[in-house]
Amino acid sequence: MKILVINCGSSSLKYQLFDMDNEEVLVKGLVERIGIDGSRLKQEKGDDEYIIEEDMKDHTEAVKHVFDAITDKENGVISDLSEIDAVGHRFVHGGEKITKSVVIDDEVKEAVKEYSKFAPLHNPANMMGLEACEKLLPNVKNVAVFDTAFHQSMPEENFLYGIDYKYYEDQAVRKYGFHGTSHDFITQKTAKVLEKDQKDLNMISCHLGNGSSICAVKEGKSFDTTMGLTPLEGLVMGTRSGDLDPTVVTFLMNEYGYDTKKMDNVLNKESGVLGVSGVSSDFRDLENAANDGNKRADIALKMFANRAKRYVAGYMAEIGKTDAIVFTGGIGENSATMRADIMKGFEQFGIKIDPEKNNVRGGCHLISTDDSKVKVFVIATNEELMIARDTKKLV
Repeated sequence: MKILVINCGSSSLKYQLFDMDNEEVLVKGLVERIGIDGSRLKQEKGDDEYIIEEDMKDHTEAVKHVFDAITDKENGVISDLSEIDAVGHRFVHGGEKITKSVVIDDEVKEAVKEYSKFAPLHNPANMMGLEACEKLLPNVKNVAVFDTAFHQSMPEENFLYGIDYKYYEDQAVRKYGFHGTSHDFITQKTAKVLEKDQKDLNMISCHLGNGSSICAVKEGKSFDTTMGLTPLEGLVMGTRSGDLDPTVVTFLMNEYGYDTKKMDNVLNKESGVLGVSGVSSDFRDLENAANDGNKRADIALKMFANRAKRYVAGYMAEIGKTDAIVFTGGIGENSATMRADIMKGFEQFGIKIDPEKNNVRGGCHLISTDDSKVKVFVIATNEELMIARDTKKLV
């Protein structure tokens, strides 16, 4: 069975084609600058690259170029689109109405549109990718895999906010959580590594990247997570503020005359480690700048580590006995320095990482000492494979 996985952003599209008989990635690619001058498709097949530079005015044109690329006689991997058995789509927000991966029908589409109010940059873009596939592959089933689905197991005391309950009843204002596909994959993978039944697993999953979230997993299910109504809550991130006093928002709006659109842009695009450091949202740039004596870059890195440390410790108290702490995502998988900074101080609780073991990138590695009371791992996430697996199950 061949399954195409599509992940659409507002002006980008990532894709992978899987042979699910052995979960092999046949080809993967990225389309950038959709609807902007200089559109570009870059496809990778093993060590070979195939590039198309041609304007693509919308996602329908982008998907058409993806189909042309994967069926290209010299650079593609299938001879005809009829070889695609199903398409799996990453959707960001399913709200309370969609609590698991589903074959897409009109009811699903309506839910996606309804919850676009909470994910205005993501859900509409996800829909564009779906509509393009429906148009170009009319007889192929499409499956939606939602970032919010894994977190629907959170209890009310963890997902409700301390505001009038009517706002939850009237507008569904609550914590939803994101990166669920990644946290789900890491939970399943950790259970296998520890040779435990997933329902017996308590762990902390740290998905750290430009967008970051931490998830407390209790008895194999999401129990609490850092992101909230939107992906803005929680950790300090690349350009997102994370947690702050809500009065900061109204204060800045009053003092600077910002409207809601400008304030939203400040919190999502101009804050985080970029705003604090004034250098970059890329943690590699920050580490280089900090090493060169840039004080603000150093402060930004310490803020990130301290916020993560606070959540890891707090979540361990929430879930009780903890089997594992797992680092994943671009930073979690690749920055030994950040992992060490986050875990510093946990020695007093008998949790220790081995500096030599910690000197790794990606893959699946145990980085804690032999006598550590909680095992600490680096495990590479694979959201696309998770989407492909769910799609295979449903079709």
